[in-house]
Amino acid sequence: MPAVFAERFNSGDAAALGQVYEDAAVLVPQPGTPTTGPDLHAANGRLQKFGVPIVVRPRHVYRSGDVALLIVDWAISGTGREGQAVHVEGTATDIARLGPDGRWRYVIDNPFGTRAQQLPTEDTGEPAS
Repeated sequence: MPAVFAERFNSGDAAALGQVYEDAAVLVPQPGTPTTGPDLHAANGRLQKFGVPIVVRPRHVYRSGDVALLIVDWAISGTGREGQAVHVEGTATDIARLGPDGRWRYVIDNPFGTRAQQLPTEDTGEPAS
């Protein structure tokens, strides 16, 4: 699942990235601020616009039937399309579910786990304060 997310993220194709989420999935771009639907896809789209690839390293995957808990270290670090330095990293605590079509999809995407950080802004590539 994390490898598929990274592949789709790095492709720059927002529609392909959107397919790794269930329709009612939740993204937590900063602790305590869940988002869904178009806002979820917009948050990922802002990161994709930088043009800096994500690197993922699964730490733990725990599965029970059609549900999995994923603990994944990740980083987006490099120079963006506009020449800005982009660096953001975290340890995600995610929940995925196996669909009837045999594909895993995120139900909850919590990229920072319990760490008090948030996704970078479009303007600076740095986490918003």
